[in-house]
Amino acid sequence: MTEQPSADAGSWLGIHIFYGANARPMVVDCIRPLVDELTAQGLLDRYFFLNYWMEGPHVRLRLKPSSAAAEPAVRAAADAAVQRFLTARPALYEMDGGFRGELHDMLFKLEYPQGGPETLLGADGRPAMQPNNSFAYRPYEPEYGKYGGASGVELAEWHFQYSSDVVIDMVATMNLHLRPVTLGSAAQLMVVTAATFLPGREDLVAFFDSYHDFWHQAFGGTGFVDDIDYERMYDRMSAELGRRFEPTLAALECGQLHRLPEFLRGWAVHVAQLRDRVAELAVAGELTFAFPEGAAPVTVTDPHAAKVRLLSPYVHMTNNRLYVTLRDEAYLAYLVGRSLRETAAAR
Repeated sequence: MTEQPSADAGSWLGIHIFYGANARPMVVDCIRPLVDELTAQGLLDRYFFLNYWMEGPHVRLRLKPSSAAAEPAVRAAADAAVQRFLTARPALYEMDGGFRGELHDMLFKLEYPQGGPETLLGADGRPAMQPNNSFAYRPYEPEYGKYGGASGVELAEWHFQYSSDVVIDMVATMNLHLRPVTLGSAAQLMVVTAATFLPGREDLVAFFDSYHDFWHQAFGGTGFVDDIDYERMYDRMSAELGRRFEPTLAALECGQLHRLPEFLRGWAVHVAQLRDRVAELAVAGELTFAFPEGAAPVTVTDPHAAKVRLLSPYVHMTNNRLYVTLRDEAYLAYLVGRSLRETAAAR
């Protein structure tokens, strides 16, 4: 199990690396060597990364120094590593050109339907875009309401580091530049995560149905998820889906994790630990949610209810690190949910 953060660890550093290209090489050639170097020197307590769109596509790298005294050295190493990567492999696309700019504006309107804060707007009143191949330190603002308060955020950060490690390993060793490989791998990770949290088949189908519905409600009418011919695409691959998911579910249900593909074995063990820790925090009354933003705080003490609440953001953030789009998530959730439902009916 990943170690708990030390009590005297430093404060989180947030680095936004604005990069108008696929950032997979960055996680292998920049983030992994940086994290390994800082860890070997005893300077790093924890880290994780995610991809984001606001102010232009960028990687958000979170670094937690092992102590306050270690922060200057961590900053210096991060500055050097990021600048070295951006100089050696600069992104060549304009951050605000064509569809990228239109998509950015659409996401901004969905995020801020009443208009965004001035700090995020340019002189022309449109959402601001940061310079390509640049980076800046920004405050790290944990989502306490979404993840259940301080204890829930600490658990999420523990999980996010493991998820980041797994994704970097996958980028380094698998053909994730091929879209079918990325989507197939993401679907398998989704199935293992959901089936570990919700082992009942009915609960599993209900989760994937609700996950699919959520993205449709969030982006309905934008053209972002509406123009997918789900039924035709499912019909083309229904037989293959069953052959992929059923052995995975069978291995999980009988506890024979050695039967899983190699990249899923460690993941299954980790997700089981994550599930158990969610249950422990719930029973202890340490998970208080206030989501969506502005909702009244609710302390959840029922382990099942806590797992249902946290499963979606956990799944989404792993997909985010894999560069799986929201459109793809809606598509994968439909495929998995329908496959499981039809397999159960055939039984």
